[in-house]
Amino acid sequence: MDYLPAGARPLRKGPAEWFTGDVTMEPLVDAAEPSRLRASLVSFAPGARTHWHTHPLGQAIHVLSGRGRAQRAGGPVLRIGPGDTVWFAPHERHWHGADPDSAMSHLAIQEAQDGHSVTWAEPVGAQDYAG
Repeated sequence: MDYLPAGARPLRKGPAEWFTGDVTMEPLVDAAEPSRLRASLVSFAPGARTHWHTHPLGQAIHVLSGRGRAQRAGGPVLRIGPGDTVWFAPHERHWHGADPDSAMSHLAIQEAQDGHSVTWAEPVGAQDYAG
């Protein structure tokens, strides 16, 4: 058993190679093999968002606070809020982030395949973000 009390996990600023805007990431679970579980608390400032990306085994996000947006490639922009959960299928190209006028925090849960849990791509353009 591992126990990490509140405040024991380091907060990280979301790198510009992965995010647009101000994003803070708090790793919650990075389980050792044979587990593949990865989970983080991700907090987005108003207007902040991920770049386009995929996950080899899919991803679930669960909104804890604020208002946000999510989109899979070719689909409509979804408006998401507290209590909403979105599942992105394996290798489904997508993005998610905060509304322009609201911060948003969500849990991000995914599994790693061969130690790899995400493939990052280009920033989300203004037209996609606007929906």
